[in-house]
Amino acid sequence: MSFLSSLMNALPGAAAQGLAWGIMAIGVYITFRILDVADLTVDGSLATGGAVCVMLIRGGFNPWLALLCAMLAGMLAGFITGLFHTRCGIPAILAGILTQLALYSINLRIMGSKANQALSVDKYPLLLSQRYVRELSLKNPLPLLLIFTVAVIAALYWFFGTEKGSSLRATGANPNMARAQGINTNSNIVLGLMLSNGLVALSGALLAQYQGSSDINMGRGAIVIGLAAVIIGEVIFGKVFMNFGLKLFAVSIGAIIYYIVLQIVLQLGLNTNDLKLITALIVAVFLAIPYWKSKMFRHKVQPQSAKNGGNGHA
Repeated sequence: MSFLSSLMNALPGAAAQGLAWGIMAIGVYITFRILDVADLTVDGSLATGGAVCVMLIRGGFNPWLALLCAMLAGMLAGFITGLFHTRCGIPAILAGILTQLALYSINLRIMGSKANQALSVDKYPLLLSQRYVRELSLKNPLPLLLIFTVAVIAALYWFFGTEKGSSLRATGANPNMARAQGINTNSNIVLGLMLSNGLVALSGALLAQYQGSSDINMGRGAIVIGLAAVIIGEVIFGKVFMNFGLKLFAVSIGAIIYYIVLQIVLQLGLNTNDLKLITALIVAVFLAIPYWKSKMFRHKVQPQSAKNGGNGHA
């Protein structure tokens, strides 16, 4: 009974974290699924978003303006990765690692050479805070995070329906054919990386306000969480959500499911030092599910085919 009660108490926080990280996961979806580019800038740009947002709010800026500036900083990080890849000929995965490495020093400079900067809801007018996550009031962060998620999905659904958005999707689907149609694939890759890292930085800014601090290591492992959300969403809703907007929504739900599963595992009494191990196992299981399902389906089909073939020969 105590397990269920503690789990129920942890669920609102898991849902809030899932929604905030879900925006980051949508950014990962853009590069991973639409552009077909392995971008590791994410671990750095998420911390950049958090650092920019926290320092601006501490400096007296409006929290909405701080979110916008954080997003622009993330887009700049994506732009640098895109230039490394398209103009310098550096492989995408290595270009992302280089930008991520550089962002560590940049983030430290943004935060005044400190590894952590606090942002108390008592001192600053934050848009959301985990303090109110269990309260039935307007201060509860869940409605605002849900609005952000819906707004991001709606904006992306509109954008990818435009001519520019369609050309970006064509770049990821078949770059050779896209170039044959006169599409500048290099500029599209840069645009996609900017869009992706802008969303990642926005997620980092929301997380920084939610948890009341920005940390230099807050983005460590972000790409794993993002991929986990993408895979979980595809495994559970892949055959149900065929619409592009619903696929993006499935990614956000995947992030929520990931954090709920994580809370269940932690409530079972596992050591918090094993958090990274637990994360790796959760991601591995959900990555393996499509493979296991395909193998089971193949084993079921083969005997049936052999039986039909034998009847036909007779």
